[in-house]
Amino acid sequence: MKEITKRAKAYCGFAFAVMTLSSTTFAQGHHRHHNDDNVVRWSSIKGEITAPNVDNPVGVVKDNDGNVTNPGISAGTTPWTTTQGSAAVNLVTGAAAFEVEGLVLNGGNASGTPGRVDQVEGSLVCNPGTTDQAILTTAPVPLSSTGDAEFSGNIGSIPSPCAGPLFLVRIGPDFPAAGERWIATGAVRLGVD
Repeated sequence: MKEITKRAKAYCGFAFAVMTLSSTTFAQGHHRHHNDDNVVRWSSIKGEITAPNVDNPVGVVKDNDGNVTNPGISAGTTPWTTTQGSAAVNLVTGAAAFEVEGLVLNGGNASGTPGRVDQVEGSLVCNPGTTDQAILTTAPVPLSSTGDAEFSGNIGSIPSPCAGPLFLVRIGPDFPAAGERWIATGAVRLGVD
């Protein structure tokens, strides 16, 4: 029963954060339709499925000669999975929220657990793969032993335009050997083309 109450509180907190994202812009005098145009949402969070020890970086930038000028954000070194999650970012105000459940390793000796990862952060990638690419990252939040985490706050000043936005869940900075690799991504992006 205690776990159900904790989960219900987490869902209510996330729902409140998403509503706040909409009401923040609405309070600035914008009408509802315009407000929705400022918020990008990802209806689910999916674990990183790269084969063990194979990198799948996000946000690699190359020059006209094909030389890498920005190596991007590396993927985790083992596959991860989730049971559910979602994210939302207001591209005008920077208000952001994400929640993920069951973010655990998929394979290896720590399979079904987050292993040594006890903290995650969310990153918004604007204009991925271009010279105008920008990466904004939330403050780190705890990752429970069952792979649950949530964040609600501000991600910072977002560049305009923020075309083709991506959302990543990354290993937190308290595990420096992991280099803040991405281990999950927002899937099914809604709003903001």
